[in-house]
Amino acid sequence: MALRIERDIGFYVCPGYQMLDLAGPLCALQAAGAFADGTPYRLHVVSATGRPVRSSVGPRSDTRAAGDVRLHTLVMVGGDIAPMLRPEEIAAFDDAAKRARRVASVCTGAFMLAASGRLDGRRATTHWRCAQRLQHDYPAVSVDGDRIFVHDGPVWTSAGITAGIDLALALIDDDLGLAIARAVAQELVVHHRRPGGQSQFSAMAAMDGESDRIRTALGHARAHLAESLPVGRLADAACLSVRQFGRAFRRETGETPARAVERMRADA
Repeated sequence: MALRIERDIGFYVCPGYQMLDLAGPLCALQAAGAFADGTPYRLHVVSATGRPVRSSVGPRSDTRAAGDVRLHTLVMVGGDIAPMLRPEEIAAFDDAAKRARRVASVCTGAFMLAASGRLDGRRATTHWRCAQRLQHDYPAVSVDGDRIFVHDGPVWTSAGITAGIDLALALIDDDLGLAIARAVAQELVVHHRRPGGQSQFSAMAAMDGESDRIRTALGHARAHLAESLPVGRLADAACLSVRQFGRAFRRETGETPARAVERMRADA
């Protein structure tokens, strides 16, 4: 009797994709087949054209046209941001995503999800280095740059590089259960997945705002970490109302003031 294929998973790549953003989660999902009944996943690397796509380090991956495969899950692979924001790439991704039951992204792949409108009104994460830009470019998204991965409805986003493996293990847990996800983690010789709320590495000491007012508030916070730092005090340092300050701070840093202070204290 033929084995039942439960879920077709497509990894969408654009020119300049990061190889580990693809290979890490792809191999994790492939490994699940050794521990599950039947064939839980059928894996595809897809693109707008179906032609080979060059990675950021040179080697190319053979792909299928995204429109030729009906997918259960579409995963946007991270990499160079500019190529993935070309209109033809957004259109091809959007068409495939409309037919998928869930979408996900690894690292900077979140920019494709945001550009196609799939993160509007949702929480999301990306590589900590790009969180500020994602929040600035797509203010309708609630960016949490301090999480390993975020699950919001049918949309999953992860932090950078190896966090794609954590995302894949979370998907396996959701689809097939904890025991299989744990077995896959052991097979890959990684810790059983880090919880989504675990902090990414972030260089808070280098965190900065675009405007003098937000930079002044950040400097004030760093100089007085041992003291009470309510939002009103930081807003006063920036010479803004609390409401204006909160909006400007989040827009420029990708963080709420309270979360930024908490992280600076943890780093200290």
